[in-house]
Amino acid sequence: MKPPPFAYCRPASVAEALSLAAEAGEDAKFIAGGQSLMPLLALRMSRPSHLIDINRLPGLADLRQGSDGLHVGALVRHAALERCDRLSGPWRALREAAALIGHYPIRLRGTFGGSTAHADPSAELPVVATAMNATFIARSSQGDREIPASDFFAGPLMTVLEPAELLIGARFPAPAPRTRSVFEEFSPRAGDFAFASTAVTLTTHDDGRVRSARIALGGVGAVPVRAGEAENVLQGEHLTDGAVREAARRAAAGCDPSHDAHAGAAYRRELIATLVERALARLREEP
Repeated sequence: MKPPPFAYCRPASVAEALSLAAEAGEDAKFIAGGQSLMPLLALRMSRPSHLIDINRLPGLADLRQGSDGLHVGALVRHAALERCDRLSGPWRALREAAALIGHYPIRLRGTFGGSTAHADPSAELPVVATAMNATFIARSSQGDREIPASDFFAGPLMTVLEPAELLIGARFPAPAPRTRSVFEEFSPRAGDFAFASTAVTLTTHDDGRVRSARIALGGVGAVPVRAGEAENVLQGEHLTDGAVREAARRAAAGCDPSHDAHAGAAYRRELIATLVERALARLREEP
């Protein structure tokens, strides 16, 4: 099917983009890579009156690391995250997740802001943002609003962004020393949507005992979820085989996935147990 008719605007500044969005009202949509929005338009599942192309907006493609953490601009392409050698150690999950999004042509066009604002329950980057305690930054004519990842996702394909707000990026807080992260997912074929996924960040003491853990799960709920019981069971422990298996078991037992045409709830729980165990094993074995 062809998309429904819409007006197309290409502003040269964030201020102009916000002004156009305010004028167009709730039916306006921002577009960058378009890898999620264009299929919805073609299927007529989305019918915006205006498309506001933000690709020319300056400053939104910054990827920078400083003393306050990592800033990822909304226009940073998935391929840029995938290729960034600086995303190692505490940031590795972000790089690993980006490399698993769709196929390479999609990653060349798709953006960090587009993926997170689209809020697909199977998407990789929302899970990483949740595990890493990211803060999203939304801008409107009233100024900037900071939204923790735990509050940002409201449901499948829904966020708390207001119609006239533009997601300009996210800030990932500076990690404590001895923090590392990994990402794991399962999909039937490379490039397919994941049936389940997990992002794990782990901070250890000098003797290897777990100081803190954050485990986020994807594909098992309307939004990314934290595996709180799994995190708690690791606190103060070494990553022994027993501790890893128990954390994986609790992560699976604590989630409530739905049944759909692709996978049943019990199967998704089994996947979560396997993925969390695999992620923790990697964190134990890899530097």
